[in-house]
Amino acid sequence: MSKVGILTFHRCINYGSYWQARCLAEGLASMGVDAVLLEHMSDRVNRAEWRCALQPLLPAATPTEDYPLYKAKMRKFFQSFASLPLSPSFPLENPAAMDDYSLIVVGSDEVWNLRHPWYGGYPVFYGDGLRCRRIVSYAATFGSLASSARLEGWAEKLRKFSHISVRDLHSERIIRETLGLEPELVLDPCLQFPLTMKASRDDGEAAAYIAVYGHSFPTWFQDTVRRWAGNRDYPLVSIGYRNDWADEQWIDAGPEDFASFISEAKAVVTNFFHGCVFSLVNEKPFACVFSDYRSNKIRDLMRLVRAEHHVLTEDTALSNLDVILGNPLPPGISQRISSLRDTSNAYLSHALQ
Repeated sequence: MSKVGILTFHRCINYGSYWQARCLAEGLASMGVDAVLLEHMSDRVNRAEWRCALQPLLPAATPTEDYPLYKAKMRKFFQSFASLPLSPSFPLENPAAMDDYSLIVVGSDEVWNLRHPWYGGYPVFYGDGLRCRRIVSYAATFGSLASSARLEGWAEKLRKFSHISVRDLHSERIIRETLGLEPELVLDPCLQFPLTMKASRDDGEAAAYIAVYGHSFPTWFQDTVRRWAGNRDYPLVSIGYRNDWADEQWIDAGPEDFASFISEAKAVVTNFFHGCVFSLVNEKPFACVFSDYRSNKIRDLMRLVRAEHHVLTEDTALSNLDVILGNPLPPGISQRISSLRDTSNAYLSHALQ
């Protein structure tokens, strides 16, 4: 096959965004596909992304002493970006300047989320202006977009896609309601192609710390987790963001640091989608809680892999948390992921033909 382009959010200062892009590129390479990430550039997007990376907890202000740590984290991401298989750069606002491709894969990530604070509303992610013979999607999502009513004329643009797959039930429903099509439900690339992330994993006994990934956790969740960890003398270590309720902070961790950190943890607590994904990849006990922006993604992932009991609510008793975090993942979850990998692989093989 001639060169394939992947159109996604590969330059976000976000562990999940980086790894989903890298895993898809390397996963396609393992299938014999010469794939590159389409290097779209925008000064507007860069300013918004970097501002968010330095002030991720808004409206809460970033403590002065944390700015150097967030800057160091950004530099590590820039180094990792440079090692990705990238196309020649082109303006995000002018896709006509890109190279020609036989096929472009749109996804994964929130490529169709019109509410995304800086990528939302760019028609290129809906296929407009792409220089290729065919367009398909892989594990695309509408993210926090509430319903199909908000799409107006945008959904019709997706009819130019020869194959459509999504990674969540919410997006599947939107495609069905707006286009009358049945998209394939597939795994996020990190779950589909996990070998890269697991390459550095220490096969010895897990370290005695609980990984905290995310921010702006509800107070009841903080209190419950602290009480559980304190009763067992497990330190809570927060990665990538400041969580003052954790015992330790590792704010300046890079993408590779993050993968190793999760793989070596005793258990994980998170309110981020890829916090759940990395826990599943590494078969780590985990507990998650919904946030307004990410509730669709996390809820549907838990339903998809049949891990709904890993979502905590304010009514969750401390004893229930002990069941979730104090025991290995049920084997049914791994079996479900294995089945979905087969489905996802079959979709990709067909879409890439």
